Amino acid sequence: MSASPYTCILWDVDGTIADASPGILPRLVETLATFGIDAPDASQLSHWIGPPLALSFRDFAGLDEASAEEAVRRYRALAARDGYAASVHIYDGVPDVLRAVQAAGIPQSTASTKPENQVIAILEHYELLPLFTAVSAATTGPAGNHEGKDIVVGRALERLAAAGADISRPVLIGDRHHDVDGAKPFGIPVIFSAWGFGDPSEAEGAIAIAESAADLKALLLP
Repeated sequence: MSASPYTCILWDVDGTIADASPGILPRLVETLATFGIDAPDASQLSHWIGPPLALSFRDFAGLDEASAEEAVRRYRALAARDGYAASVHIYDGVPDVLRAVQAAGIPQSTASTKPENQVIAILEHYELLPLFTAVSAATTGPAGNHEGKDIVVGRALERLAAAGADISRPVLIGDRHHDVDGAKPFGIPVIFSAWGFGDPSEAEGAIAIAESAADLKALLLP
């Protein structure tokens, strides 16, 4: 067993484990076009990655609630068409961290607002699923469109506990302020993954910033 300060580890997915932007961004552009909306440049679209997608369509594209829900439906149809693991890159070094954490006997779970079927498809495709004690993500289908980070963090803790994991000292790894905000109600510290999509200012409130997977491993397994 490891002398890690943490008894379990929660992982965001987009921007932390996986870079799905090569698939996400074209699908966002295609979806916006069906509403007659010109897409912003890629640097702006990257801010859409992380929050629940319905909120992004509402806040960034100015769609009303009903239209935002329809936009998510259209986007999800494109994702299913393309394949959930298509155009997804796993960040360098992250699988090594996942394997080291598992080898140290520390339970792991995802805590992603991405739909659960998509998270599972990505982890299965890259043969990472067996490294996780639990998988927590947004409910697949319309019910999950507005599930924020706090919902999936709570679900991750519940599923880890149900699997017999010690959840007394968890930590969340994520790349957006939504991760920091979503962990706060549970008193969970956050390590900010600087290689993701978040602006450096979004690390405010995190206990540490990992510039690389090697930095992260040193924080988790000192």
